[in-house]
Amino acid sequence: MRIAIPIHSFEPGGVERIALRLAEHWRQAGHDPVIVLGRSRGACVATAPALDYRVMTEPFSTDRWETIWMIWSFFQCLLKEKVDVVFCPGNTYTVVCVAMKLLLGDRCPPVLVKISNDLERRDLPKFIRPFYQWWLRVQGSALDGFVAIAAPMLAEVEREMAPPDNKVSVIPDPALSESDLHHLSGARSARNAHVGCRFLTVGRLAAQKNQVLLLEAFARHARSEDTLVIAGDGPERDRLVKLANALDLRSQVRFVGHVEDVRALYAGADVFVLSSHYEGAPAVILEALAAGLPVAATNCCVSMEWLTGYGQFGVVVPPGDPDTLGIAMNAARHLRPDRTAMQRLAAGFTLESSGQLYLYRLTALVGDSRRQRRKKIRSGVREWHGGGV
Repeated sequence: MRIAIPIHSFEPGGVERIALRLAEHWRQAGHDPVIVLGRSRGACVATAPALDYRVMTEPFSTDRWETIWMIWSFFQCLLKEKVDVVFCPGNTYTVVCVAMKLLLGDRCPPVLVKISNDLERRDLPKFIRPFYQWWLRVQGSALDGFVAIAAPMLAEVEREMAPPDNKVSVIPDPALSESDLHHLSGARSARNAHVGCRFLTVGRLAAQKNQVLLLEAFARHARSEDTLVIAGDGPERDRLVKLANALDLRSQVRFVGHVEDVRALYAGADVFVLSSHYEGAPAVILEALAAGLPVAATNCCVSMEWLTGYGQFGVVVPPGDPDTLGIAMNAARHLRPDRTAMQRLAAGFTLESSGQLYLYRLTALVGDSRRQRRKKIRSGVREWHGGGV
């Protein structure tokens, strides 16, 4: 199969990282993934796998107009090249794929969408929510197949997007490779004796991740000997550094930037914290489970309670309140979860198993599309003959 995948750039992002790893896996399995890039730059360009990349020359910097530029770039690619199926790597790219359906009509290849984030989006203002819910229904009717990346998401996708029957599958998010699982599970032995609790968070420094909440929670509830490591980079970095300084956390909080190999971070932590407004099945939570780290997290997706073993592996609290998150962080420091059970759950989210399941689903979509085309052709021939021509 020739599989086209739209990706904005090589900037750090879980959706993009997993899409590239899937593409590499599919190429090794004998298929032909084509990555259509909006721009060929970003912090992760040096570590990007060797794949077939297509990128148009930017007439100007398109960073602020990346969705419009991606629509144009992807449209040009699908016009010029024969593609069997489109893989939409996350919710961010559904607008691009719906635009392809409108622009190309029957010539658009079938589209499989990975639902990468929570669909309820309780963080949105009330006046926007009806438009957002309408947009989800548009996606459900316009696109060809959907993947819920954790079992609890299935009912949410069916309810919010209302796609026709048999359009939604559950395929665990391939956030880890078997090698990742092995290295993370061996990275951290029993909790070392040291003063204070070492909290860790990993993720883009962006509004969605709400590290402002994390800093406020840490400032209010951490002990003087506790530390917090914030790994990641993004547009919120300067604001977060200023806030940490304003909260007098200079000696306790470290911003370490984008880290390509996170194993040492997990090995050196005691508690993993996630403060996001919304997520899907967060890769960082799966990494924390593999490393045996107890978790303190906001209830930012329908999967979070399930991922944390309904209290066995972590403490989950409503999003938006620094006091409840701070209390959860202090509660998590006392947890001694079953690391074997945590790693067993994480082992269900590997590239090796899920990559093949995606191929089955993509193959089925291509087959369905070809059958529908043949059916239209036969119908047209019958009408032609029936007209007495």
